[in-house]
Amino acid sequence: MPKIQVFNANHQCLARAERPGEVELFYGAEYRPGDYLAVTLDEGCVYGAVRLDAALDEAQVYMPAGRMTYRIEHGEGRLAFAPQAFAGTRHVVAARALDDAARRVYRNVALNPADQRGEADAYPHAHANVETRGEAVFAARNVIDGMRLNNSHGEWPFQSWGIGARTDAHLTVEFGRPVRVDAMALTLRADFPHDAYWTQATVVLSDGTEQTFPLQRVAGRQRVELGEHTVTWMRLERLQKSDDPSAFPALTEWEIYGRDA
Repeated sequence: MPKIQVFNANHQCLARAERPGEVELFYGAEYRPGDYLAVTLDEGCVYGAVRLDAALDEAQVYMPAGRMTYRIEHGEGRLAFAPQAFAGTRHVVAARALDDAARRVYRNVALNPADQRGEADAYPHAHANVETRGEAVFAARNVIDGMRLNNSHGEWPFQSWGIGARTDAHLTVEFGRPVRVDAMALTLRADFPHDAYWTQATVVLSDGTEQTFPLQRVAGRQRVELGEHTVTWMRLERLQKSDDPSAFPALTEWEIYGRDA
């Protein structure tokens, strides 16, 4: 049955809840550096919905091992989250298994507010070859967290993927398993005139397909039709900067539409 545990840096269990169906855990203490959450699903189940904090949206995730860990953010890492996330002494964590019908609904299959930097044991997962100054507010995971506010930059709710003016920047979303996709949408950061933008980009799909598409200096979603593909990952690359004086194009959100294969 689903189980949630809180561990400290020495891997000692500080709290635990286990219940059939949907499990909720209340943890009534302040998180300390090194603390982490462990979520386990029913035996043989690899698809779950988790809400790691009351200030985070629920995330639909694929856990190849039926289990995921989540390192509690501290210090600079918290700046990409709502100020109340993981703060204080009253925390609620929830998890439940997902049936086949729920995971095959047409949706944004890249969305994962529970993603984090580094190695992943739950998907979707975003990573890139550069993140501006290594700061959390410019991390790759920000583009799949569900937040599309883009008229500023920096701390939540304006976190984005920043490329540090690199001309070879690329960003990958891994799904961890096959998904069927047919379209995507990019929300560019639009803190003009601080920001520049990309006039063109290329998306590479794991099935070998490549598609180059134009982009505009607009704040809204820019949708790109892909045709139907079954993929395990997708990568944005060959980002062509505009001739704006600014050196700072950035991506706020990358939505990929489809369903589990």
